[in-house]
Amino acid sequence: MSQEDEFFEMMEADGVRPIKSDRRVHVQRSARPRQDPRHRARRLAAMGGEPEGVALMPEHLLDPLDPIEWKRDGVQEGVYRNLRLGRYTVDARLDLINRPLVACVDEVVDFVQQCVGLGIRTVLIQYGRSRNAQSHANLVKSSLNLWLPAMEEVMAFHCAQPQHGGTGAIYVMLRKNEYQRQQNQERHLHHGR
Repeated sequence: MSQEDEFFEMMEADGVRPIKSDRRVHVQRSARPRQDPRHRARRLAAMGGEPEGVALMPEHLLDPLDPIEWKRDGVQEGVYRNLRLGRYTVDARLDLINRPLVACVDEVVDFVQQCVGLGIRTVLIQYGRSRNAQSHANLVKSSLNLWLPAMEEVMAFHCAQPQHGGTGAIYVMLRKNEYQRQQNQERHLHHGR
């Protein structure tokens, strides 16, 4: 028996139990398909304006080998560099590989909103790689490049490091939720005294 096993056995004998934590984001999918155009319009409106403001499909597809990146004004360069280099812990993942584009927009909005609600700051969205500009992976990548900047919860994104999917995935940094902002303000008030 290893030292670790002995330690856990000893702790269990003393009544110590591991804390069970489910930090996973569970995207609730409705039983009915989300093909209703009014539903899609509400989703696009949630992403930054009227349905006409954000296109479901991009006008021009990106080159499948080009990285995508974006950051909102006010994001510090050091913070963005750490995101780009994959130095932040990825606390949630969303897999969009082979998902229909209509479902992708719904899943991205739900996922981002749930993550912000849970206080998750860095997520990974996977869409797959391809060398073909007309491929589904490149269509989703090109669409994400439009959708994410339109969402006020998104602070920045960048293609992932090779070990996390490279050009087939992106790191997304999310805005702090209200509780996290209050904590930050209190911390700065205490340091200022």
